[in-house]
Amino acid sequence: MKTTSNPSESKWKKLAERPMIKQRKLMDTVEKMFYDIHRKGDKAVLAYSRKFDFADQEMLAVAPEIIDQAAAQVSERLKQAMALAAKNIEAFHRSQQEEIRKVETAPGVVCWREARPIERVGIYVPGGTAPLFSTVLMLAIPAKIAGCSEVVLCTPPDEKGEIHPAILYAAKMTGVSRVFAAGGIQGIGAMTFGTESIPKVDKIFGPGNQYVMAAKRSAQFYGIAIDMPAGPSEVLVIADHTCNPAFVAADLLSQAEHGPDSQVILLSDSKQVVRQVNREIDLQLPNLPRQEVASKALKNSKAILFRDLDSCVAFSNFYAPEHLILATENPVLLSRDVVNAGSVFLGNWSCESAGDYASGTNHTLPTSGYAKAYSGVSLDSFVKKITFQQLSEEGIRHIGNAVEIMAATEQLDAHKNAVTLRLGAATARHLDSGAGDLLAEDHTTAIQNNRDTINPETDTEAAQPNEEL
Repeated sequence: MKTTSNPSESKWKKLAERPMIKQRKLMDTVEKMFYDIHRKGDKAVLAYSRKFDFADQEMLAVAPEIIDQAAAQVSERLKQAMALAAKNIEAFHRSQQEEIRKVETAPGVVCWREARPIERVGIYVPGGTAPLFSTVLMLAIPAKIAGCSEVVLCTPPDEKGEIHPAILYAAKMTGVSRVFAAGGIQGIGAMTFGTESIPKVDKIFGPGNQYVMAAKRSAQFYGIAIDMPAGPSEVLVIADHTCNPAFVAADLLSQAEHGPDSQVILLSDSKQVVRQVNREIDLQLPNLPRQEVASKALKNSKAILFRDLDSCVAFSNFYAPEHLILATENPVLLSRDVVNAGSVFLGNWSCESAGDYASGTNHTLPTSGYAKAYSGVSLDSFVKKITFQQLSEEGIRHIGNAVEIMAATEQLDAHKNAVTLRLGAATARHLDSGAGDLLAEDHTTAIQNNRDTINPETDTEAAQPNEEL
């Protein structure tokens, strides 16, 4: 890791850059593949899958019997670990369910909001050399809590044409509707347009490499929602003299091993801490099976020495990391100044790996600085919030005049008329019942004047402007 000392703010932008493929080339690739998938459906998806993943692939759908057989290939220890993780993930996401709260904003005017599930969601699960079965738990569990009627899963096959049994087992245990062996751009494209085998979905979820993130961005242009831009993984660690350098190094390497385009950042106010962490990285790296991948990621990574922890937090907020670890003496106090981060881990014992698997929080998080505006996946990601309002006669009388004035000022006479007619009807009802004194005299006059203005039978010229509406 390259070390930088006390950089001025003018250099922060350069230091915060992520390793990126040239965007024009990347988007051209996505659009070409999307065009083929839109026109040729399964034929195009299979052609790309054969090219990038498994040369002899013949089918996209994974047969139910293959999914059922996966359970026998998963160890009991892993099943128990997945059950523990699933329990915590479910508990955390169920806690996000909201009660319906009706608010009387004015007498006779009641407003509220209700959640409705997104009907068909697609979840993308990275596979290949690192089959992220934990992503199935993170996405399918809240989808089911939300009440999504169909959950479609796409994941790439390995070089043998197989999908890791843990992914299939996780899909079975979480109630995924259908599983397809389609990864990368072609998997996202299939869920965007729909093919003979893979259904079109309403929203696509899941992390991936830069190709997957670019494909998800393109999916939005074709009317498909996405959870967020979630590309190559990243972590930023702020460490002071109280940190455990071995822990910090392990946390940095845990993200570096995700892929060569991942990035890890160490910030500290101590030269000694930076030296100790780098020494620990050199000790731990050779023992990793994914040493080559992690080494490539470390070339994109940095250690930055600042004068104090406040400056560390300021740079972190500028960087807006996917994962932020505060390995400091007072992490809770320091966290109060955090405004941009996907997920925050407080103290030496709070490793990022816990959030990736079993603490209960969701590990699908915004990357590449998008934590400045996006949140990680939550129960809200799988629902739409629909607003409702109910006005009584008293309610329309209470706010009607304000609506009339505002609509008239915007020259939207039809809007005004929708209220004026109701106010007139309310006035008539009260007059008929002998309760006309309940309405203010000046408001009654205004209602009648407005009715005269827009009534073509009483004033033809006054009606002319409304003909355009």
